[in-house]
Amino acid sequence: MTEQQKKLFKSWQTRTIIGTMFGYALFYFVRKNFSLAMPGMEAELGLSKTSLGIFLTAQGIVYGLSQLVNGMFADRKNARWYMSVALMLCVFANVAFGFGENVAYMLTGSTEGGAYINALTIFMGLMWVINGAFQGAGFPPCARLLTHWVPPQELATKMSIWNTSHSIGAGLVVILCGYLMSHFGTDMSGDAGVVASIAANLDVSPDDTAGMARVMQSASHYGAWKLCFWVPAAIAFVGAIALFMTIRDTPKSVGLPELEGTESKDAPHDENQAEARAFIRKHVFGNPLIWILSFANFFVYIVRFSILDWGPSLLSQSKGVSLSSAGWLVAMFEIAGILGMLFAGWATDKWLKGRAHRTCVFCMLGTVIFMTLFWQLPATTPVWVYFVVLCAAGFCIYGPQALIGIAAANQATKRAAATANGFKGMFGYASTLVSGAGLGYLADHYGWNSAYIGIIVVAFICMGILMLMWNAPADGYDHTQEKQEA
Repeated sequence: MTEQQKKLFKSWQTRTIIGTMFGYALFYFVRKNFSLAMPGMEAELGLSKTSLGIFLTAQGIVYGLSQLVNGMFADRKNARWYMSVALMLCVFANVAFGFGENVAYMLTGSTEGGAYINALTIFMGLMWVINGAFQGAGFPPCARLLTHWVPPQELATKMSIWNTSHSIGAGLVVILCGYLMSHFGTDMSGDAGVVASIAANLDVSPDDTAGMARVMQSASHYGAWKLCFWVPAAIAFVGAIALFMTIRDTPKSVGLPELEGTESKDAPHDENQAEARAFIRKHVFGNPLIWILSFANFFVYIVRFSILDWGPSLLSQSKGVSLSSAGWLVAMFEIAGILGMLFAGWATDKWLKGRAHRTCVFCMLGTVIFMTLFWQLPATTPVWVYFVVLCAAGFCIYGPQALIGIAAANQATKRAAATANGFKGMFGYASTLVSGAGLGYLADHYGWNSAYIGIIVVAFICMGILMLMWNAPADGYDHTQEKQEA
């Protein structure tokens, strides 16, 4: 590249990283809003933890499959259109979800009874699954963009910076929704019928002082859970328009040459579909390292989603933390994750020569240690201690969350990065079988202690899986020519 081209390339690289960070954070606004709405939905609609877990599981499975399908498409499509349209469709699904009660009433002509509950559950479940399908088109275009704009030797550092979008989006939305749940809604605490209904839904007896306090809190903010879907959707709507105006596709689309040193000896040099499919089969589906990373991703996401999705319920019910404080605790978990991702990416390039999988082993060990410590803290522990220990766990778990995607992109090369990330994403979101319905069932039938034990065991298993590729190379590019020239 000429000096002028290098300067322009750097400008577009920065614009692409910031634009996709902003855009992907907004996907979390219309996905992770569900966790803060769950206590309100449980109280007002009478949905059990198991049922709510099934919602999470169904969406997660569809999302994972969608990531794989969209990954294969996104490797060959314009990422600008792909990502922006997908975000807009997620907005519409969230708005519809919030109107679930209204739709159920229109279908049944009633606001109670078995037919109404069935219509409500089916419609809301369908909308959340549809949301999951569109959510799957969020990350694959980002993987395509980043591997076209960032050289492999800088990918761990820069993509770790990009990966803070996960925590920024999830952290901001739990704070926003925690505020909405604590300050909005209709005060129905004076309505004996509503209070009795909520108490029955939460299985709280009148002589349970602590339980009735939760009941009155829910009654004081009746209907606030709907705002957890409508307000983030409004923000994401504006963001989708801004995203489309900000990003472009590959360097070639703005008249710049492609990155040097990102060719593979197996890469097709034209757009022949048969050659492209053969390349993907070899470097993704036939690559044992991609399979190891994908299985590890399954366990990483169990730990992450167990805390992110169930955090407000887990903290309020197992540690006695208020719902507002629980929202901040989960947000701090995400903020600590940002620092963890940045450190893990920097450490990978600085000390481990791009071998992201080795960094992940150390991170999962830290996760085991801090989650065990958090579990053992008594309910009388000051809230600031919960903050410190949970943040330490977040610092550790978000390193692998970011680095597994980086490792998959590097092993598959830029020509199959979106497919590889879609594939490992399918495994990641299959984890909701455990973190969603599985954890909900454990909490319902065996209490929160069994859930903590399950999270810790899963983190330990993940560390063992990642150790299987300890001696693997940093990437899948062909370095034969580089060695000959050296």
